[in-house]
Amino acid sequence: MDKKTLKIGITIGDINGIGPEIIIKALKDNRIYSDCTPIIYGSTKVISFFKKSMNENDFIYQSVKSIEEATPGKVNIVNVWQEETKIEPGSITETAGKYAFMALESATNDLASNKIDILITAPISKDAIQKAGFQFPGHTEYLAHLSGEKEALMFMISTPVKVAVVTSHIPLKDVAASLTKEKIYDKIIALNNSLIKDFAVQRPKIAVLGLNPHAGENGKMGLEEKEVIIPAINKAKSEGILAFGPFPADGFFGAANLDKYDAVLAMYHDQGLTVFKALAFDEGVNYSAGLPIVRTSPDHGTAFDIAGQNKASEQSMRSAIYWAIDIYKNRKEYKEINSNPLQRQNLDAFKKKTDIEE
Repeated sequence: MDKKTLKIGITIGDINGIGPEIIIKALKDNRIYSDCTPIIYGSTKVISFFKKSMNENDFIYQSVKSIEEATPGKVNIVNVWQEETKIEPGSITETAGKYAFMALESATNDLASNKIDILITAPISKDAIQKAGFQFPGHTEYLAHLSGEKEALMFMISTPVKVAVVTSHIPLKDVAASLTKEKIYDKIIALNNSLIKDFAVQRPKIAVLGLNPHAGENGKMGLEEKEVIIPAINKAKSEGILAFGPFPADGFFGAANLDKYDAVLAMYHDQGLTVFKALAFDEGVNYSAGLPIVRTSPDHGTAFDIAGQNKASEQSMRSAIYWAIDIYKNRKEYKEINSNPLQRQNLDAFKKKTDIEE
């Protein structure tokens, strides 16, 4: 595969947040162009505003009317809207939400038409974008809907730790009621498949966390582990998946267990993401696993409190781009291996050998 032909669509996100800033900072290092051709979906006027406010005079880009005009080796901007744009860093406005939605729609249309290979999304304000008619809790649910999938797996990835969640953007009071054996089993399967196809892990080992303190302590602190989580783990095990647990969340992360497992499955958003962001905030990436497309984003939000101040770190955005490229390549290689009977036979023999050794 010629890496230079890989087209990366980047949505501008909320124009009043740090999205434009971190995009500029991530793309000003032109070494990234050896791996991809970046296409920003947004507005040259917005990028010009932030470029000037940040004194990034060396950041060069070109405006294109459509993806077909994109030039390799350069930053390309598709102007999704033409009107003058009022930029109010730090403010939550319906106008900014409207532009974020328009950029997302334009990019996903090109993704669906195979005009771009990968989607990177800058942070949005859920409040602002929902005022503009966006009817989903977040990017993950929106992309699952467009892909025709019931759900995507919210998968936070980094070098030190990878954490997926069974439930994502729902109130904490609704978590226990939403957990079912089938839902947890489906997430284990999705996580296992992603580790194999997207991250080239031959025999993934998955740690599953409990819901309650001390993982329920044999029913004394809740029955969800005994009645829902353990049956889901056992069903996955019966199909040859290396799933373990449920582990008490506090003890698991505090006992140097991360090196023993390829990924962790948490029951709810903050249970997994609090630890993840503590360990990998500067480089963490949000990946929508289980979809036919590759989409990543920084693991942080719009950061309105520092928007427009040239304080935001671009590392998570840069990591989102490189992780997406790696995932795309791993998927391609997996497909090629599985379309070749001899390679498939050798892989199956390797798996059988590791099963015997375990």
